[in-house]
Amino acid sequence: MGRGSGAMPIEKAKNFKGTLKKLFGYLAQFKFMLTIVFICAIISTIFNIIGPRILGNITTEIYEGVMKMLTGIGGIDFEAIGKIVAILLSIYIVSVIFSYIQSFVMVGVGQKFTYALRKQISQKINKLPIKYFDKKTHGEVLSYITNDVDTIAQNLNQSITQLITSTTTVIGILIMMLSISWQMALIAVLVLPVSLGLVMLVVSKSQKYFKNQQEYLGHVNRSY
Repeated sequence: MGRGSGAMPIEKAKNFKGTLKKLFGYLAQFKFMLTIVFICAIISTIFNIIGPRILGNITTEIYEGVMKMLTGIGGIDFEAIGKIVAILLSIYIVSVIFSYIQSFVMVGVGQKFTYALRKQISQKINKLPIKYFDKKTHGEVLSYITNDVDTIAQNLNQSITQLITSTTTVIGILIMMLSISWQMALIAVLVLPVSLGLVMLVVSKSQKYFKNQQEYLGHVNRSY
């Protein structure tokens, strides 16, 4: 099917701030569950950050043990290494548990949010006059109920957890880097603006392809 055959132009949000405010209003009913997600994401991320630092203690123990063997005054302390491994394993297990809880609760929030939004859309559609459907194609109406709501739910599910974990990871790793070497930490911080510029460039170029994807989904729905 040709792209120009009855394709509707992609419109930008007329009131982005108002729409965002309404979205947060919908999410307000899930405050308790979102708080659990927030806490679990932070704990899981913190333990993931601490893990490599403790893993470095094993390397230190092995290095010191080898040096003792070379000088003939001792050897590798496998008991100490075993204790460090046990601590490290416990940390990663706790991190995985909290990560699972975070994902499980967030999926529940996404499903409940999707259900509530589709219910309100259904109620709204039932109150619309017939002339509204004369001006809209079947694909557009179906897209509002299915594709658009699914897109919001998926982005919501990913964005909230990624925002929390990314922020916690950046702060935690920065603290770890400063504790190890402030010179290397400074170099990494200087590289971040360059990386951010590249990401913004990619996003600006890929946005039109996302819009085209949503447009073609409307064409597919219309064919049915």
